[in-house]
Amino acid sequence: MSTTVPQEILDRLTDVAMPRLAIERPPKEFVAARGFSLPVHRCEALVLGSGAAGLRAAVELKRRGVDVVIATQGAYGGTSACSGSDKQTLHTANGAGRGDDYRAMADALGAGGAMDEDTAYVEAVGSSRALSSLQFMGLPVPQDRLGGVLRYQTDHDEVGRATSCGPRTSRLMVQVLANEAIRLNIPIFNQTTGVRVLVESNARRGCVGALAISPKRRTGDNPLGLIVFLSGALVVATGGPGELYRDSVYPRHCFGSLGLALEAGIDAVNLTESQFGISTPRDQFPWNLSGTYVQCMPYIYSRDSRGNERNFLADYYRTTCELASNIFRKGYQWPFHATRMLDFGSSLLDLAVFRETQAGRKVFMDFNRNPLAVPGEAEFSLDKLDDDVRAYLGKSGALLEMPLDRLRQMNPLSIELYKRYRYDITRDPLQFAINNQHMNGGLAVDTWGETSLRGCYAVGEAAGTHGATRPGGAALNAGQVFATRCSEHIAVRRASGSEVRADFALVDEAVERVLDVLKIDSVLTVSAIRKDVQARMSDHAGILCNAVDVRSALDSARALNKSIRQQGVAYDGASGALRALQWQQTALLSEAVLTALVFFVEHGGGSRGARALCAPDGDRTPMARTGPLEDFRFASERPEGRAEQIRVRLNGETFTCATRLVRRRDRGYQPFFERDWPGFLIGAIHNPVH
Repeated sequence: MSTTVPQEILDRLTDVAMPRLAIERPPKEFVAARGFSLPVHRCEALVLGSGAAGLRAAVELKRRGVDVVIATQGAYGGTSACSGSDKQTLHTANGAGRGDDYRAMADALGAGGAMDEDTAYVEAVGSSRALSSLQFMGLPVPQDRLGGVLRYQTDHDEVGRATSCGPRTSRLMVQVLANEAIRLNIPIFNQTTGVRVLVESNARRGCVGALAISPKRRTGDNPLGLIVFLSGALVVATGGPGELYRDSVYPRHCFGSLGLALEAGIDAVNLTESQFGISTPRDQFPWNLSGTYVQCMPYIYSRDSRGNERNFLADYYRTTCELASNIFRKGYQWPFHATRMLDFGSSLLDLAVFRETQAGRKVFMDFNRNPLAVPGEAEFSLDKLDDDVRAYLGKSGALLEMPLDRLRQMNPLSIELYKRYRYDITRDPLQFAINNQHMNGGLAVDTWGETSLRGCYAVGEAAGTHGATRPGGAALNAGQVFATRCSEHIAVRRASGSEVRADFALVDEAVERVLDVLKIDSVLTVSAIRKDVQARMSDHAGILCNAVDVRSALDSARALNKSIRQQGVAYDGASGALRALQWQQTALLSEAVLTALVFFVEHGGGSRGARALCAPDGDRTPMARTGPLEDFRFASERPEGRAEQIRVRLNGETFTCATRLVRRRDRGYQPFFERDWPGFLIGAIHNPVH
């Protein structure tokens, strides 16, 4: 039975208004450094970033009595609020009919390999608490009439662990968490971006704060708007490196802080692992085209410069049924995966789209037309779909004549979302391409979210908690779980007597390092660095790679960073200085990613996760209706690689890589209340486990 959702409800779930920010607190002291007079703010914990993970960390810290401050490049301007995710993936102990337990969910989270088993279990166990607390704060999580959370199947998930508040799920999360942060009077320094980590150089070697830039706070004796934050703990929650790729679905100016952390000597992990998939271009409204956008089975076609249409998928799939069914499967097999190019699977569609765009044609989906037939085959018919596809549409009440009807029945919010950005998909075809969407790797952390630098934590996409693959929506859950975990750890450590002793020589050194990069008369410009880095990453480190190109790309990345070290980066004013520093750090990150990728390739790594490693002697060849695609022959994944992670560290001016076996979880461990409760009461559970 079809149910019409009133427009008022659709509007409320699509137009998610954000609250006014809390008032910043004024500085109580200043420090002189390299001719600048810098305001100093002291706190017990500093959170960089104001997305769903950063806000959660700040809220949980404040609830534990920790004096916490948030510094953010742009409140409500990051991935969570602007692009983000439409789902959370969590433990499903309800009436789904398929059962679940935390161990099964942990196994699913780490099924792609290269993920620490204890981390996966932490995320599984913490998922119930993460969701229920968001519900308590007002997140409108959908329920059935008996109170069970409604769930569905998503990427790399066979159980059906995902739930959704609609396309704006992550923005709604930011909204409720921001309201809570404001209620708790947490100071939020907007338009304030961390540019250097302050690190003690003594034997303890820990983080004691950060140097930031806030262009709006520039003064005559501080023309760059530099700010010092001294804190006992630093939480990096700045999201992923959205500017790393030219072909990207991230909102503009999402840089993340991986380059910042690498400069501080913090270990990164799994930088070879990303996600790519179909989405609308950045110069329009960037959004992933997963879920019902493809489950409604629109007509997908390409158009050349003369306006000629091409039913290009008919060159790849053997039957109209196979073509339409694999369009549908992109809904819950959204990320590109090398093995799904085989056996006429759903990632053959990604390869086809990639080839069309490489040939200079634009690709569209039309919700007013059904898929066209494969030559010599019957026309599209709802009666001629694979059994799993027809069953899903039947349960959804979406066995309707046209894609638009099916989309409106399954997810009317998906139509409303594009309307808010002046694009009517009920009338016009939607252009899309293969874009970078998520960094599965990031900073290496332990089970409390602490990095290799004492006192520095990473949560959200900045943390490398995922393996080669992850269920769709697991990233939102991971951010919420580890934001809570790190806040507990920081609060206990603070209670045990940890405090910051200001060493203003560190501030002077940090300002000096910043000035080493900023050179007004440099021939290296931000625009040139951006074009260089993004083209190299998209052209040589996307879904298709080969050993020669990756090695050449690394050589070029190293040459660029050498030039930056020698010549600095040109800038104009405080805002220009910030962009120069962000692109310097992005160029550094690019070298780190390519270093890890070369290491992976040269140590026998094959095709896994987001990338196919193409090679003339590869053992797997995708097939199309027209024959084998020999140009895309690729090497299989090395099975033993699933038990390893690649760690990357900056030593001086050179990145080094090393493999480390994933942390195993003691599957024989059985908690016992009377035995284990004292360890919780005295805080022993927060001690490192070796």
